[in-house]
Amino acid sequence: MITQISAKGGSASGRKNTSIGYRPTWIEIDLEALKHNFYLIRNIVGKKVKILVTVKSNAYGHGIIPVSGELINCGVDYLGVATIDEGILLRKNGFKIPILVLGNILIDHAEPIVKYNLCQAVSSIDLACVLNKEAKKQNKIANIHIKIDTGMGRLGILHNDALEFIKKINNFSNLKIEGIFTHFPCADTDKKFTLAQINIFNKIIQDIDHIKIHIPLKHAANSMGLINYKNSHFNLVRPGLIIYGLSPVKDLKLKLKPVMSLYSRIIFIKDLPKGYGISYGHIYKTKRKTSIAILPIGYGDGYMRHFSNQARVLVNGRFCPVIGRVCMDQVMVDVTMVNVKIGDKVTLIGQENNKKISVEELADFADTIPYEITCSFNNRIPRIYIN
Repeated sequence: MITQISAKGGSASGRKNTSIGYRPTWIEIDLEALKHNFYLIRNIVGKKVKILVTVKSNAYGHGIIPVSGELINCGVDYLGVATIDEGILLRKNGFKIPILVLGNILIDHAEPIVKYNLCQAVSSIDLACVLNKEAKKQNKIANIHIKIDTGMGRLGILHNDALEFIKKINNFSNLKIEGIFTHFPCADTDKKFTLAQINIFNKIIQDIDHIKIHIPLKHAANSMGLINYKNSHFNLVRPGLIIYGLSPVKDLKLKLKPVMSLYSRIIFIKDLPKGYGISYGHIYKTKRKTSIAILPIGYGDGYMRHFSNQARVLVNGRFCPVIGRVCMDQVMVDVTMVNVKIGDKVTLIGQENNKKISVEELADFADTIPYEITCSFNNRIPRIYIN
């Protein structure tokens, strides 16, 4: 079980901090910031629209159990996961809230969906059949959400086939169609296409109402849909990135608070002469007499090789560049212009006074999205939960 502990983050003397083990690298998760972001979303969508927060991939690297617990304290209506195992983990940790498995499953795996009272996204008759059969076997009614492909080109029944598909599913005795949903691939880049998706989805809902099939929950809006397309809110929204204080686009006019910060401590310092090669491949050579500090973090933790010669860190309130190739377990930093000592705290993501290093900044260096950065930080880095 993950516990909430104080954010001391190790000791300069090298003595063990039992909170995080012997390795002086850690992530801090600010649950107050998570709460702030949740209430910001609540204010946008209003009280009548339900909120499903996606906590898949270990809550985007933030920790599925503590994050889900805080969201429940905030009044979240639903949790979204990608896999059966994530849903079971939540159930085994005492979470009774509705949980939607957004990913498709093999038909052999229907039994745990019903056993653990998970709600499954359904895109095929075959899956509906086995879920219905398994629900009969367990003497239960299984909740499902029908996924409609309105242009994502991934999971989901094609929208032209949706009405007939729903008619068939509605006849299964041990399934309840609790929801219907779609997903936006271009909400941040193509307004015309996204509006067309919303219109298609609206038409399907109208057709369902016309034949008097009642489906309680309708949802489409991811983070960007929630912000930019009010007509996509329906009666449930599915925020992901913004709940963690991360922006899906540049210059987002929404006062989000980042939830994750990443820290390490200096474990070694040495002076090198001009022209000295640093790390594998010598992609960096010192341009003057240089003091370097070594940090115990690397791509083995999810701190990417893309950051080599690009990223920066904050040491004692000053920006210092990452130099040389990021290694599996270590990063080199130029600290020539800073007074440092072994054990000093270093900020790799986070804020010191008026200076900050964001997840979005690191994502730019790696030519990727913020999701990939936070999801890359694995469990070798302990999480400390602050409230």
